[in-house]
Amino acid sequence: MFSPHLGSNLSQGQRQLVSLARAMLTPSNILVLDEATAAVDVQTDALLQTTLRSPLFANRTIITVAHRINTILDSDRVVVLEKGEVIEFDTPKELIKRRGMFWSLVKEAGLLEGSE
Repeated sequence: MFSPHLGSNLSQGQRQLVSLARAMLTPSNILVLDEATAAVDVQTDALLQTTLRSPLFANRTIITVAHRINTILDSDRVVVLEKGEVIEFDTPKELIKRRGMFWSLVKEAGLLEGSE
């Protein structure tokens, strides 16, 4: 029987890792990640991003809600929202070329060195 207190002794980051492990083991076509790595350190985030791009997830559609811009730079498509409205939609490369809101976010994150 499932206990509502199961995992209550885990940190938020640990619970996120358990949820991602479950996603790896559960066959599904679509994976939705809503700030899935917000409570983990940068090194763990990088490892998780590598895993999400591995053959294990190759045939899944991954929808990522993210504020860490570096975690979505290699996505197929990016939707930029402002006040709940879509203001940009394209590949990260094209959005950076346009120098709009996404470009500003990438620049603010310090990820444009040598490509401006």
